[in-house]
Amino acid sequence: MGFFRHRGGRRAVLGAGALVFALLATAVAIAALATREHAGPQGDGTAYTSYGWKVTPAGKQVAVGERPYGSAMSPDGKHLLVSNDGVGDQSLQVVDTGSGAVVQTLHYPPPQALFIGVAYSPNGKRAFASGGEQNVVHTYDVASDGSLKETAPLALAVDDGQGHKLRPFPAGLAVSADGAKLFVADDFDNTLSIFDLATSKETRVTLSSAQCVIGDWGDVSEGKNCEFPYAVVLSADGKSAYVSDWGQKTVDVVDVALAKLTSKIAVGTHPSALALSPKGDHLYVANTDSDDVSDIETATNHVVRTISLAPYRDAPVGTNPEALSVSPDDLRLYVANAGDNDLAVVDLRSPKGRVKGLIPTGWYPTGVHVSSDGKHLLVLSAKGLGAGPNAAGPNPTKDPESGPDQYIGTMIHGSLALIDTPQGNDLRSYTDQVRHNDGFDRGAAVRTLGVHQHVVPVRPGDPSPIKHVIVMVNENRTYDQVLGDLGKGNGDPSITLFGQNVTPNHHALAGAFTTLDNTYAVGEVSDDGWEWTAAANANSFVQKTFPTNYGGRGAFYAGEGGTRAAAPGRDPWHAYLWDSLDEAGVSYRNYGWWATDVPPVSVYNAPTLAANTDPAYAGYNLGISDQTRFAEWKKEFDGYVASGKLPSVEFIKFPRDHTCGTNPKCPTPQAMVADSDYAMGRLVDAVSHSPYWSSTAIFQIEDDAQDGPDHVDAHRTVAHVISPYTQTGKVDSTFYSSVSVLRTIELIFGLHPLTQFDAAATPMLGSFSDHPNLAPYTAIVPKQPLDTMNTASAPMAALAASWNFSKEDRAPEELLNKSIWESVKGGDSAMPAPRHELFAAQRDPAGD
Repeated sequence: MGFFRHRGGRRAVLGAGALVFALLATAVAIAALATREHAGPQGDGTAYTSYGWKVTPAGKQVAVGERPYGSAMSPDGKHLLVSNDGVGDQSLQVVDTGSGAVVQTLHYPPPQALFIGVAYSPNGKRAFASGGEQNVVHTYDVASDGSLKETAPLALAVDDGQGHKLRPFPAGLAVSADGAKLFVADDFDNTLSIFDLATSKETRVTLSSAQCVIGDWGDVSEGKNCEFPYAVVLSADGKSAYVSDWGQKTVDVVDVALAKLTSKIAVGTHPSALALSPKGDHLYVANTDSDDVSDIETATNHVVRTISLAPYRDAPVGTNPEALSVSPDDLRLYVANAGDNDLAVVDLRSPKGRVKGLIPTGWYPTGVHVSSDGKHLLVLSAKGLGAGPNAAGPNPTKDPESGPDQYIGTMIHGSLALIDTPQGNDLRSYTDQVRHNDGFDRGAAVRTLGVHQHVVPVRPGDPSPIKHVIVMVNENRTYDQVLGDLGKGNGDPSITLFGQNVTPNHHALAGAFTTLDNTYAVGEVSDDGWEWTAAANANSFVQKTFPTNYGGRGAFYAGEGGTRAAAPGRDPWHAYLWDSLDEAGVSYRNYGWWATDVPPVSVYNAPTLAANTDPAYAGYNLGISDQTRFAEWKKEFDGYVASGKLPSVEFIKFPRDHTCGTNPKCPTPQAMVADSDYAMGRLVDAVSHSPYWSSTAIFQIEDDAQDGPDHVDAHRTVAHVISPYTQTGKVDSTFYSSVSVLRTIELIFGLHPLTQFDAAATPMLGSFSDHPNLAPYTAIVPKQPLDTMNTASAPMAALAASWNFSKEDRAPEELLNKSIWESVKGGDSAMPAPRHELFAAQRDPAGD
């Protein structure tokens, strides 16, 4: 029986399972408000994610490279070939499947690249790895001991012969049974390339009549018409090639002899991995954003069943299946669920494909293989046990995004688990552990709820005195950089760069309202950070393309509307917070989110957001002062005050605290951070002196926290909840994150969770009181002038002048951090290393 809740004059059904879980998750979060637990790697082979889910991987753990996104088992089953596709040192590794030992590592420093695809020839004597932006497929001879010797690469066509430039960006690979042909999914070109391996001749098969357009950022056509071919598998008879369309909801069927597309099979959202059954009669498709697997009967090329991977009834998305493998006896399908950090064991004899149990894995599993006897599993996890402390510090003599343990984008390394195939009680025990890790077993918690604060409703749809919410997002600061010198809360003043003189409003707001000293940006960079901020997830397209982009190996910025392939939901056009607001009939206005840089702005791939966007408000453009942005917002706000029609939700972007480093064309970092601080203070001032103050909550957070050190963790960020109901002056050390902000807003307006992550997130209840303090806030003018310019003699100024600040995170982050530090502390000072040790709220009141 569904729970009906009022939504803007309409009624919508929230499934009973989803409602029960949402209530239980909220209850657990409330029960844990006063507790604090060390997260990240625990020193006992377990960890906590940045959003608080526990990771307890089964089996023997072996460290591999950074972000293992592609893998292939050798035909004899003795070796696993792993493609590590991270920001820093991309590498191809050969692993002994018996011992788990890494027996060979081939490095590919930028601009050399790897991307997803790896394959062996059927006789095991050759191997292949896709080269991404280099538009090549690396080739290797395989020795008897499994080691690789690289041979001449296969070059994909980059011109169609008619003057049109091509950008294939090869991904998934497959080799024909006779070893004569290599099939390559061209991820950015809507094509399948077929190579004759004897002659290296390439035949291109068009998979879409529309041309994929990959532009530079600022071009709203970026990602237009792109199907993003991802994986390729050959039929048992070799007559057909199947290609998953990562950006769509289809699998292509190609006639190999004719080199022609013959049909498209409709499947789930954003299909990625493919796996053929041992007999070849079924093809399984991992639908990464609809949380299910399509079972295609290859004789008819029809989907005969859809296997749900939802962890509970009516669960929102978030399971994110990423890899598949079928047992040799054709009885089990193993599915690597990247979102839930588990391996689903599917009984293929069941008519609907029942999930028999779950096996806990490392963080974000991306590969699964079954031994030839079916007794062992090999599971790759892209984020392993997460990030630990960083003692090495930055090394400005290297590429700032390629050095290990220097920058948040390169600190998280993958793992390989060797697991005995579980049966009976072992599988039941594993399943219970997964449910506990992810918080899906919290039935008793609701009975001990006992929370009396009513400002943020515990049940979605209950009334709240908050009628207006403003969500303000800034760019890339850590907590200690700004508030380390606050004098209360968990700060380190020795590494504060932008203290009281630069950020008086951050300091005053943290002092007068609540000090949030344990809040984290879930994403690691802007590309995935903005997706977590707006949609409570960053899907596989973002997770797998941002490392190669940030590492200087091509791809493009997919987040913030760069492509709908990045939208993490069953329906890519209804994946974000504003889509939920539209559905609920809740009014909203947008100032800068997903927007181009020069007014009148356009909005990327979000027509409903575009319809509610102020066209005069610039997006990310560091040449425009945040005072200019504030003035534009204030003009509209005054109109809403006069008319009495303030939208229920406003999205605000004040990006200038990102800074240009020491670029002589820009104000100093102190001036740019002060600019954002003062804009924020003026906005709070305006709201608090208006008739809307008594019914408003302002949430401020950074999109990510990558640009600097923090003594707790490099994800820890500056955040505020500003309202008469939070003007308490207390320290709230509850573990919160980007998805906690979303969860709190959803509870206020009675919205369903967007994903499993905000459904389970701790709402920010600990910051609110039942007793409002209506005293208004008066903005403080920073002592730091807002117009102080960098000089040619500023630390690293000449180098900074060459950096690209046209869009978020185009400049080399580690050198940017160093230039900012030296501009404040002096050119001869040493910047402390970032750390990665989260403090998370205890998810289980009974302890764990």
